[in-house]
Amino acid sequence: MEFIDKMKAQARQNIKTIILPEVEDIRILQATDKILKERFAKIMLLGNREELLKRAKDNNIDIKNAQFYDVNESENARYYIEELYKLRKDKGMTLEEAEELIKTNSRYLATMMVKLGDADGYVSGASHSTADTFKPVLRIIKGAGDIKTISSFFVMDCPDKNFGEDGIFIFSDSGMNENPTAEALADIARASGNSFKELINKEPRVAMLSYSTKGSAKSELTDKVIQATKLVNEKAPELLCDGEMQLDAAIVPEVAAMKAPSSQVAGKANVLIFPDLNSGNIAYKLVQRLGHAKAYGPLCQGLARPVNDLSRGCSVDDIVGVVAITCVQAINI
Repeated sequence: MEFIDKMKAQARQNIKTIILPEVEDIRILQATDKILKERFAKIMLLGNREELLKRAKDNNIDIKNAQFYDVNESENARYYIEELYKLRKDKGMTLEEAEELIKTNSRYLATMMVKLGDADGYVSGASHSTADTFKPVLRIIKGAGDIKTISSFFVMDCPDKNFGEDGIFIFSDSGMNENPTAEALADIARASGNSFKELINKEPRVAMLSYSTKGSAKSELTDKVIQATKLVNEKAPELLCDGEMQLDAAIVPEVAAMKAPSSQVAGKANVLIFPDLNSGNIAYKLVQRLGHAKAYGPLCQGLARPVNDLSRGCSVDDIVGVVAITCVQAINI
């Protein structure tokens, strides 16, 4: 079974409500049609019901079983405005500013609905930038537990099943944090371990990647990875995490036997933590393009509630897949 099919199957066990705020994009309506037909989530669309139903019908799209919320007609819109004001008044937000954001920016409305438990998560980014998606999220939902760093990851489904977890890896951070400190890198590793358990339902084996393996080179760059590894082992001793190590030592048993023979992670890592965004972003694209892997993401981790971003070049199937993953994240919160 394909990874996304597994996500849909898990989602069907505990149906969640996911908001798709970008109703101006026809791909969102097409994805809503597919999701409702596949019955793995409830979808809430932010907009006027009659207008959206008409546009869908004109394009041979069926969204009649979606939920609709029109902020301009709803009796409880004031509730979201006042709650946003309460959350942000200490930062200088006025009630008038809160009203404008809720009524004119669907991402703020979606974020408040998720924050207050009226939906389980939301997915955006088909027609807005990552910054537009996450600005309200970072202001309102914030982080989960003692993990202070919000980060992104990709699930990589590789055709060679001899590596990772039957070909499955998590790569992080490949889309958000440019040059994380040792403390932030440790947060990213812990969050990625949690994401692997939630989505793959297997034990994570986390490799902290570097150009050095176990002291074969020494610099400020390797010192950061070594310090991050120590922090992970101190804060999450139950998590199998080791480093610093080179990529081949992390995933190839024969190399691991020579370079890190005592490691419980080396040679069998399924979670790869990159020291910076350059390496993480380049790596996922290399594996996707040259290794013909399927790349699902960027997905967000470390938040108290699930919110995920889309590429503006996403396909309808991409949207459907990210909604399925968001459902599984919501189940595990």
